[in-house]
Amino acid sequence: MTGAAVGRTQIEIDGAGPGVVFVHGLGGDSNSFQMLLGALSGFRCIRPDLPGSGRSPRPFDALSMELFANTIAEIIKKVGGDPVHLVGHSMGTLVCQHVATRFPECVRSLTLFGPIVEPSDAARLRLRERARTARQDGLIGIADAAATGGTSSRSRNANPLLAPFVRECHMRQDPEGFAQTCEALADGVAADLRFLRRPTLIVTGDEDAVAPPSAAQALADRIKGARLKVLEHCGHWTPFERPQDCARLLSGQVRAHEAA
Repeated sequence: MTGAAVGRTQIEIDGAGPGVVFVHGLGGDSNSFQMLLGALSGFRCIRPDLPGSGRSPRPFDALSMELFANTIAEIIKKVGGDPVHLVGHSMGTLVCQHVATRFPECVRSLTLFGPIVEPSDAARLRLRERARTARQDGLIGIADAAATGGTSSRSRNANPLLAPFVRECHMRQDPEGFAQTCEALADGVAADLRFLRRPTLIVTGDEDAVAPPSAAQALADRIKGARLKVLEHCGHWTPFERPQDCARLLSGQVRAHEAA
């Protein structure tokens, strides 16, 4: 593993071969995909911390979904080389959709875990309230809620490290960076998927309240040829809760469409 940076955006790079670029969600960072790397031998795995998250400092301008998409496109062009397999979780899936529709030449395939199309009005209000909480009270309460409410009870019972890991991912975030990321997602809009022609795999949990199977199916219906896989007894943090299944599905997706 090596560290790198594009501008001030910090990146981890593992392996060699065709590029796979990972985009984490709100409260996540490059570690959100660590458990999937073992299945991707023969690929170059590129995991950035989005601006304002993890080790990447906030830019001078306010965070936005457009900034995130432009950042990922720049990383692909400067570090990824040829078109890459793009992988996202939660908020990162919306970033991936915008990259794939705005910069189609950069993307070979899409894998979307716990996908988001566009926040509902109620979700936008919750995100703005979460931003206020992060600024006023820090991230302890937010981290506790994410660790329990975002994961299934069966996942937590099967892996006692799951809730602490999700909690720590949130606790180590910069409160202002997290707050601005909440606001960026609250202002986010759906990508124009009408002409998206990249092989797409969508994975969600049957207990995912953020990306329920019905919403994931609706997204799959909007993307020509998209496939949907629903994992049983799984909440929103799919790569954390079902790492072996997610690694197997991701490996199959990128290998099938690298050879195509």
